[in-house]
Order: sequence, then structure tokens, then C-alpha cells
Amino acid sequence: MFSPKLDAEIYQHVKETAAIFAKNHIKPIAETLDREERFPEALYAAMAKHGLFGITAPEAYGGLGLDVYAYALIMEEISKGYASIADQCGVIELICTLLTTYGTQQQRNLYLRKIISTEIKIAYCITEAEAGSDVSGIKTRAEKTDTGWVLTGSKQWIHNAPIANLGFVLAVTDPKLGHRGMSIFIVDLNTKGVTKGPRDHKMGQCASQIGALFFDEVHVSEDALLGELNKGFYAMMSVLEKGRVGIGALALGIAQAGLEAALDYAQIRTQFGKSIFSNQGIQWLLADMATDISAARLLVHQAALKLDNNVPAGTACSMAKRFASDKAVEHTANAVQIFGGSGYIKGFEVERLYRDAKITQIYEGTNQIQRNIIAKNLEKGLLS
Repeated sequence: MFSPKLDAEIYQHVKETAAIFAKNHIKPIAETLDREERFPEALYAAMAKHGLFGITAPEAYGGLGLDVYAYALIMEEISKGYASIADQCGVIELICTLLTTYGTQQQRNLYLRKIISTEIKIAYCITEAEAGSDVSGIKTRAEKTDTGWVLTGSKQWIHNAPIANLGFVLAVTDPKLGHRGMSIFIVDLNTKGVTKGPRDHKMGQCASQIGALFFDEVHVSEDALLGELNKGFYAMMSVLEKGRVGIGALALGIAQAGLEAALDYAQIRTQFGKSIFSNQGIQWLLADMATDISAARLLVHQAALKLDNNVPAGTACSMAKRFASDKAVEHTANAVQIFGGSGYIKGFEVERLYRDAKITQIYEGTNQIQRNIIAKNLEKGLLS
């Protein structure tokens, strides 16, 4: 396993900063945010001031200038407070990576600092009705004009869509080339022709807003193109390995919160005159939870460190995301079981954690897709 590239004190500092913020500012309002499905704008502004967004973005643009390992540490701690809030950290990280890697100097100057400070609210716009796991099925089109481009199409289940004012939209620019003929456009979502659908109501992570976006002959300028023409599919896919580390760490935070809640409850809940922790069946559940969570953490950290050391990390990222999210679902269910009837009641943390965990098996590539990626890489001899 690769070693972290920065001083241990730096990682300890960012981990503690995130943990303290989550404990003091996120966890106390998580149940309320979940119930009200509210976008916590003031909370995000406070996170920005604490340096919890733009973890790998350059310091010159307001980021921390750290690495993927630090990003994973922060995502886990924020998710222990509430996964919806970690979601926002994740989408900002992906957009900042796109801009840093593919953006022009003008685009970086115009957007990065405002995104990291949350002055600009962004949406990462890929998914469509016929293009979920199969991104090559995208139908949104961008046609060239004398002054720029005209976008027509729609996106669905887009993070931040109901409240975003800037979208990073993947569209087909050369239909003859298939997925090799797609490009990314930076779109002002207040532009004429853009319509936002109603907010979708989700099973879990309810304070994380999602919805549809519709583009009806939306005119954008030449400089709205992000990266090279017809290279958008590659650009979008290139940031998903970091995204899978982020979702793995987010799932890890959910699972760890479930373990901590279940352990505390097992020690104070009495039945038959003694704590339920004294029951061997409960002990085994907790032991399996702790073991699997530790294994998931190692996989997430290994994938992060591979990215930081610029070695092939596709298999490691898919393994980390797949394993951590599967274990988050399995072990938040076990946390509910330990709580018994109380765990099934809204207002109890483990009930929310169980609902929050499920989506981690689906977004950033379903776990079935992750298994396909792992198997294909095994076939090619890419074992790690």
C-alpha cells in the first residue's frame, strides 16, 4: 500500500476539523434537515469558511490544495454527521476537478473561487431517462451556431438541479461519433430556455436536492465549452474514479455512524436485567460491523493513495466504492436490528442511516457496473 504524500499532521488536522464541524454543526440538525428536505445554504457557507470544500483544488483559487486521501478523510467525517452534506462536498470536488484539469484560465478565474465559497451553486449534468449507467445513450444535443452553441434536451435526477445556478452539461456535439462525439458546456441555469423540474422526493439523503433540467434551444457562447470539443465523455469519466473514492468514503461514514450508534445503544439498553451487549448474538453483529468497516476503510484509502501516486486505480476505486456501499447497507440494517422497534421509528438516527445508505449502491455507477469494471480489468490482468 502506498504511503500518504503529505505530513501526517496535515491529515490529522483536516480530519479533526471535519469531525468537529460534523459533530457540532451537522449532526445536531441532521434529523430536521432530513424531515424538512431543506437545502442548508447557511451551513454550506460555514463549511466553506472552514475549508471543507475544494479539498484538492489549488490554493490560488480558494481550495485547500490537498490530495484525494485528504478528501476521503473529510468525506467520511462529514458523512458521519449527515450524508446529504457530504454529497455537496463531493459534487463541488468533482466540478472543481473538471475545471482545474480541463478549464481555460478564464474559466478557472471566473468560477472556481465562487464555487468553493458556495457563491455559485453547481449541478453536474449527465444522467438522462435513457442514459444512466450507459452514458453513451445521452440524447441532449448541442448544435454549432455562428456565435456559439444551442442546447436541446433534458437531464434527470441531477444533484442540486432545483437550486443550482450553473450547470456542467454533457451533450452530443457529433452524433456520428457516438460517445466520442460529446462535449461539456458550462451553462447559466437562469438563461432563457432552461426550465427546472420540481424537486424529487427521495427515500434517503433527503436534504440533498435532486430534480430534472430541461434545455429548449438554450444559446450559449463559444467560451461555454469546457475542455476540447468532442472530448467531453472522456473528461466526465476521468473524474469518476475520484468520485468513487468519495462515495466509498461517504458510505464508510454512514456505516461508522451506524456502528457507533448501535454500540452505544447496546451498552445502555437492558433486557432480562442486563445490557443487550452481554448477548453473544449482539456481540457478533457488532464485531462483524467493525471488521467490515475497517476493511472498507482500507480499500477506500488504498484507492485514494493510488490516485495520489498517479498509478492505475480503476479497479481499486471500483472495489472501494462497491464494498463500502454494500457494507453500509448491510450494517445500517444490522444497526436497526440492534435498536429493535426503536430503530424502525423516524427520528432515530439509525432509521435515517439505513435510508441514506441505499443510494450509495446506485450513484457514481451502480455496484453491478462496478463489478463489470472489476471483472473486465481482471480479464486484462489489471488486478489492482
